[in-house]
Order: sequence, then C-alpha cells, then structure tokens
Amino acid sequence: MRTSVVTNHAVVDATDLESWITARHDLVIEEAVESSSGGPEALGPDTRAHEFRSIDGPFHVWRRTVTVAPAADATDGFELTERIEHRLAVPIWHPVFALPIRRHLRRPPGASTPWWAPPDVLSPRAATVLSLLCVFGLVAGYLGTLITQTLTYAAGEFGASTGDQGTLLATVRIGVLLSMIIVAGADRRGRRAVLAMSLVAACAITALGALAPGMAWLGATQTFARAFATVIGLLVAIIAVEEMPAGARAFAVSVLTMTAALGAGLCVLNLLYVDLDGGAWRVAYLLPLVFIPVCWPLLRSLPETFRFTARRDADLAAEAIAATLGHAEIDGSDHGEEDPRQGSAEISARIDRRRFALLASSGFLWSLFLAPAAQFLNEFLRTERGFSGIGIAVFVLATNTPGGIGIVLGGRLADRRGRRLIGAIGIAGGVAFTVIAYLSWGWPLWVASVVASLIGAIAIPALAVYGPELFPTHQRGRANGALQVVSVCGSSLGLLSAGWLADRIGGIGPAIAVLAVGPALLIVIVLTLYPETANRHLEELNPSDAGLTDRSGSAGPR
Repeated sequence: MRTSVVTNHAVVDATDLESWITARHDLVIEEAVESSSGGPEALGPDTRAHEFRSIDGPFHVWRRTVTVAPAADATDGFELTERIEHRLAVPIWHPVFALPIRRHLRRPPGASTPWWAPPDVLSPRAATVLSLLCVFGLVAGYLGTLITQTLTYAAGEFGASTGDQGTLLATVRIGVLLSMIIVAGADRRGRRAVLAMSLVAACAITALGALAPGMAWLGATQTFARAFATVIGLLVAIIAVEEMPAGARAFAVSVLTMTAALGAGLCVLNLLYVDLDGGAWRVAYLLPLVFIPVCWPLLRSLPETFRFTARRDADLAAEAIAATLGHAEIDGSDHGEEDPRQGSAEISARIDRRRFALLASSGFLWSLFLAPAAQFLNEFLRTERGFSGIGIAVFVLATNTPGGIGIVLGGRLADRRGRRLIGAIGIAGGVAFTVIAYLSWGWPLWVASVVASLIGAIAIPALAVYGPELFPTHQRGRANGALQVVSVCGSSLGLLSAGWLADRIGGIGPAIAVLAVGPALLIVIVLTLYPETANRHLEELNPSDAGLTDRSGSAGPR
C-alpha cells in the first residue's frame, strides 16, 4: 500500500492558528517534532514549519507538517499549508477507508471524530489485526449461515418434511461438543495455529456437502463443518478482545459482526440461482474452497495475541523457577519457598462459576429464540408466505442490511455508555418486532423485519463481548467453548420446540411468539446481574492476569 498525501491551504487568524499547530488527538495521537533549536523550524524571516509525528494511531506512516507565514494582504492573519503523509495499517480493507479518511483529513484539526471511527485510538498493530480478523469473520459468516439458507431446497430435493429439517438442524449442533474441545486447545497451542487449522478444515468439509445423496450425509458433513466454523467465530472474537484497547472492544466486535453479516449476505446471494435446478443448491457448498488459498497468506501474517504470549511466557518462567526449586530441594537447600506451579495450576483449573452460570443462562435463553427465528425464516417465507428463491434473497438482503447501522451504533454506544442498557434495549426491540414480522403479511412484514434488524443489532456488540472479557487469558478459549455448548443446547431446544409447536398451533409465527419468553427473562438478567465492563482493562476484570502488561493502548475513549 502506497503512502498518500493530503495538502490543505487556509488563511486563519491567531485564534484559529492555534488549533492547526497543536498535536492532534482524534484518529491519531500526535506529538510535536522539535527542531535543533527546540521549536518550530525556521524557513525564512517570518515563516515557521511545525512538524508532528504519530504516537499512536492506525497508520504505518504519519507525518504532518504545517507551514505558517504572515498573510500576503498584510492583515493580522496567517497563511498556512498543511501536508499530511499517511499510510493506513489496514490491509485488504483500506480502499473502503481511503476516501472517508481523506475527507476527514481535509477538515481543520479539532473537528469532531467521524462516526465510523472507533471510540478509542487503535494502534497500527490493532488496526492490522482487526482488518485480518474481518476476513476470517466473513468466512465464518458464510459457513455459519449456509445450512440455514439452503436447507429448505435440499429438503425439497430429498423429500424431507419441516420436522426432518428441525431434527437435522438440532443434530448438526452436536458438533459444538467438538468445537469446545478444539477451541480449548487455543489456550495451550495459541490462537493463531488453531484458527488456521479450523478455517481450512471448515471449508474443506463443507465442500463435501455438495456430494450429499440425502439428509444424513448433509447433516454429518455440516456437523463437523459447523464445529470448525464455530471455532473460527469464537477465536476471531477472542483475538479481537485480547488485542483491542479497553475503549474499543465492543467497536471491534461490531465491525466483526458486520463482516460476518457480509459473509452471510454473500451466502444469501446463492438463492438467486437455486430455483434453476433441484440440485443447484450444491454449488453453494463448493464455493468455500476458494477461501482457503485467499486466507492462508493472511493467517501467516496474523500475529499471536500479545496477551497469550505474555501468559505463556509467565507460565514458562514459573515452571523454570519451580524446576530450580525442585533441584534445590534435592540438594537439601529447601528454604520453604512456595512452588509457583501450585498457584498456577489452581488458577488454571478453576473457572469463575458465577460468571459462567450468568453467561451460560443468558446464551441459553437468547438461543432458545434466536435459532428458530433465523433458521426457519426461509421455510416460513417459502411455505407460509409464498416467496420464491429470488424473493427470499431480496427480502433477506433488504431487511437485514439496515442492521449494519444498528451494529455500528451499538458498538459505539456500548463503549461510551455501557453494555447493559444498550444490550437490554436491543433485545427488547429486536425480539418484539421479530415476533410482529412472523405474524404479519405484506408490507407490515417488511417494515417489522427492518425495524427488528435495526434495533436488535444494537445488542450484538454490547453483549457478545462479555464472553471473552469475563475470563482470564489461560481460560478464555475453554470457557467460551463451554458457553457455546450451552448456547447450542438452547438453540437445539428452540428448534425442536418451534418445529413441534408449528405443527400444532397454526404455523411458524405463533411458535416464534411463544419462544419469546426466553429473551424476556434475559432482559431482566442483563439489567440486574451483569457487571459493567466498558472502558475497563481485561487485567482489571480478571485478577489472575493482573501481572500481564496491557499493550493494547491506553489513550482512552474520545
């Protein structure tokens, strides 16, 4: 990526001049570069150059020079020229930000931070890591929604009923037990290695689904593929939380959610051709093979998280000290020192039961409603509202796209205003309008779906960040894998219940309405029992990590 240059010219008075020659604290944190004389560089009798460099910010290159001279019209004003050389630390996605950043840099210093910027300043490393994670999140989004978007067409080819579909969806979730084991390995082997293995395995096994002769084969391949896809999603969130500054963790989750939604949207595009042939849905299962060569070099460039590295180094140091003490005991020189391995083992073996129970019950109640509401949508639209494949694709894209606004808004508000209130509002609004949509026809169905997507998306970054935040580094993978198992139990029960209720109380819509009792209880739990974690460092939230150095940044929210 080449270095870009932005040049601004302005004529200002003495008051406005001060803002131009003061170090910035918006997208980037600057410091002045003093000349050999200890002040601005003199370029002439009345001309001075003020130079600034980056202390922190999402740029590999940042150099700002402001040249100031008296105004040519002999007034009390000043003519200035600002030159900004910058190169974003945003691989893959930098074309998306090139124009917005250029537009922001043309505004005078001191202007408000743009709406799309994180609440806290990201370091070059954090920006790079987040950009790479967005690619992997996109892959997880595609893989995670594939069976949802194609099952109704596969069932049509295989002659399977709605009950058979619900059973398959519930059975596929057994793979979460495998994902729990795999993601726990990330606490020992590292986040990057397990992520790379899971991404390749998920894409390869998904492709085997294209060969399915029946529902059993499709269900078996998806059981394993979804297990690895779940690991991708969990590790992407864990890596993001471990690398981001305290004031931008929910923002990072919101960005990852948007790219996952982009991946899901790409999957929805498969519906444009599935009506052409009874087996056209199989093409969607072959496409993930393309992700492997694209993602492999990106995985190699992804660094291991500094928190995992620090935790591993601390554990190795403790083991080395313990080994030294062991030799001392053999030599008869035991002075009563405490074996550092004992405390480490005690910490590693114990997960905070209260925190786990809190998040596990929340995940169960949320999945009880969310899974059937998402998984049965295509079936509902096709069989109960008469939508075609193209109609379903248009509906899903048109009604879900506004959710991107809610995701961005939710991430910023959760970092600035706190997680609990934002999460509760998102759950209440999203669930209420989802139920209305399932009970509606015509334009009310479309409107309610848009509102549900917009409001419900606010809760995603506010609540999804709790899982990685509330457990220490050496337990983060294991705890979040176990939480996912509980959530899948809730989704399996929700799917089975929705299928059973739909056959007995008049369709999918009334069944979804009954299951809304789960999120209603969740709102009470969030408002009364959840701790507030916004703008608190992970080491503050998890005392066993207190000895680790937080290198994610400390600029604080703007």
